[in-house]
Amino acid sequence: MATANHNLSNYDKTTIPNAKDFRFGIVVSEWNDNVTNGLLKGAIDALVDCGAQEENIIKWDVPGSFELIYGSKKMTEQNVDAVIAIGCVIQGETKHFDFVCEGVTHGIKELNLTSDTPVIFCVLTDNTMQQSIDRSGGKHGNKGTEAAIAAIKMVELRRK
Repeated sequence: MATANHNLSNYDKTTIPNAKDFRFGIVVSEWNDNVTNGLLKGAIDALVDCGAQEENIIKWDVPGSFELIYGSKKMTEQNVDAVIAIGCVIQGETKHFDFVCEGVTHGIKELNLTSDTPVIFCVLTDNTMQQSIDRSGGKHGNKGTEAAIAAIKMVELRRK
């Protein structure tokens, strides 16, 4: 496993642009909220740590991960510099997992191709709840933190 015994959420603030003038949209799935709330906390903490003002962070909730596509599309229309789409899909007994993961992945990709606003993919697609917990503030760090750093870097790239 690529992340075994690694916390990939550490970052060097000196290498990250100051986000004090950036506006961020965060769209969060309510499904598996014990995980998505941890990802959200990681994202907001990292944005603020890198200079973002809390009043420049807009958060919207959507029912599930598939709805992240529409929510993110609408969020790109809200004068934000980047959007972070946060969700969690856990493998079940049916192919539903495959369809949701593929649909969300392609939907977020399509938004990045058709919009000038970067949309950051922060959707965990794990086999077990424990794997998701480990990646939303547990032993493997917080993918929300990583998504926030990616968002800041993409805003900087967009502005160049």
